[in-house]
This record gives sequence, C-alpha cells and structure tokens, in this order.
Amino acid sequence: MTATLAPDGASGGWALEARGLGKHYRRGWALRDCSFRLPAGRICGLVGPNGAGKSTLLGIATRQVSPTQGELRVFGAPLDDPATMPRVAFLGQDKPLFKRFTVAETLRMGEELNPGWDAAAAERIVRSGQVPMDARIGTLSGGQHTRVALALAFGKRPDLLLLDEPMADLDPLARHDMSALLMSEAVEHGTTVMMSSHLLSELEDMCDYLLVLADGRVRLAGDADAVVPAHALVTGVAGDGNPAELLAPHTVVEVRVRGRQFQALVRPDGPLPADWVVAEPSLEEVLLAHLRSTDAPALFTPGAGIEAEGIPTA
Repeated sequence: MTATLAPDGASGGWALEARGLGKHYRRGWALRDCSFRLPAGRICGLVGPNGAGKSTLLGIATRQVSPTQGELRVFGAPLDDPATMPRVAFLGQDKPLFKRFTVAETLRMGEELNPGWDAAAAERIVRSGQVPMDARIGTLSGGQHTRVALALAFGKRPDLLLLDEPMADLDPLARHDMSALLMSEAVEHGTTVMMSSHLLSELEDMCDYLLVLADGRVRLAGDADAVVPAHALVTGVAGDGNPAELLAPHTVVEVRVRGRQFQALVRPDGPLPADWVVAEPSLEEVLLAHLRSTDAPALFTPGAGIEAEGIPTA
C-alpha cells in the first residue's frame, strides 16, 4: 500500500524516472519494485541504511549495473541511448584519481575525455580552494582531493550529477566548504544532483528533494518541504495500553507505548483528538521513523510517484 499526494501539475521534466526497477543478485534482491520520479533541477538526498539499495540504484543509473527488471530513464531517454551518458557525471565514495598526476594534468585529462568540457569552471573550483595546480594528487588533503574530484565532475558540465557518499571522509570544516561549493555550482547551472549520505543533518541543509530506500524498496519520495507537514507527532493515553483503535483512522508510521501512554508518528486523515498533544516532527524524526518501520505505507509527495505497468507497488 502506498500513499500518493495530489499530482504535480507543473513539473519541469524528469531527470530520472524509474518504473518497477529491480536488481537481483545470487544472495537476493538488492533493489525491487523501485518506482519514482526526480524532477530536473533539484538536489535530491538519497537516504537509507547500508544494504538498502542506494549504491545499486546509482550503479544502474551510471550503467555499471544492469537491472534485472523494470527500467530507468534519464531525461526521458532510456539508459542505453548513446546521448544519455554524456549528460551524466558520477563521483563514487573513493573518488578515484591518478595519484601521480598533478592537479593541472588531472584537469587536462578531463578536457581530453569530455567534449563539452568547461575549463573555466573546473579551474575556478580548484583555485577557489587554494589548491596548487602543480601539486600531485597523492599529496593532497582529503578536502583538496574532493575539491579536485568535484572540479572534474562539474567540468564535464553534466545535466545530472550522481554522488555516492562524496563527503563521508571529510572533517566538519571541509564538509561545510564542499557542501557550499556543491550547492552554488548546482544552482548556478541548474544541475540535477542525487547524493547519497548517512548524515541526515547534511541532507536537511542541502537537499530540496528526498528519496528514502529501505530493504531495497522506496519508503518515501518527494519534496522535502512537503514531507514534514504531511506528518504529526502525537502523544496520548490509551486506557487499555493499546492505542491501535485510537490510531486506526490515521496512517501510522511508527508507534511507541510506555504503560498507558503512547507516542506515534502519523499522517493524519482528518482531525486529531483534542486531548492528544500534537507537535510537528523534525525531518530527521520523519526519516528515521520511515527507515525503522519498513512495513508502514510508503509516501510519495506530488509528482514523485509513478505506477509501474504490470508490477505492484510496495
């Protein structure tokens, strides 16, 4: 069962459209019945625990992994369309660069490999971090290394930038600098970004769109600004210690009971009882509840949901 809010009547086109996407390995399904839309021009946080399917989804989007079922379209075109990959850039967790190359040589390599190379943008990103152009990659700090890797990614001038935990190994100051760089470059050029991260506070500050995966399935997808208002954190008293009947009119994401008192994260369906204490949850509380409660109905905000023909939704 899924919950889908009213349809989005004014999308600017879809950067990614997944219909019944799935990947099966010998050990089981890494991704299954994955259907969603990501509007172009958004910065999307890809959230989920280890093994949720995040890297598999990014691998499919970059043609490193072949799906077992379903399809993923990039700006309306199938993945095997020759025009697709030049529009996409990917930066993995290890941010692989040739350690013996200098920074200047690394940017020259980017220019040689990418016909639409934006040399001015790549050099601006590097120089704004005071990274010496003659320094060898192997001598750079973690923050400098990431800056050069991002310069390569943005120098390609992609329409879609896919990032797999790009700042996981950075200290807080370097992470702040890289986050500001990523946001400014993406906004200036209208680049669509999908970034996986375990740092929920980082996603809250940077992302205006969310895709939450758990057990290989979509748990939540859509506008970050619409996610929190769709939920309420309620506290009340159940006379028999079982709040199920009281909560029945609403969609329950998570409930905790202590004695006769309960606290629940719900998506209200109608008025809430006057004797309940009602509060607006934080985005982190909403995300964690959806990750813990994988049996709760999934949520798609306007435009994020998509029906996969012949394949049931979660």
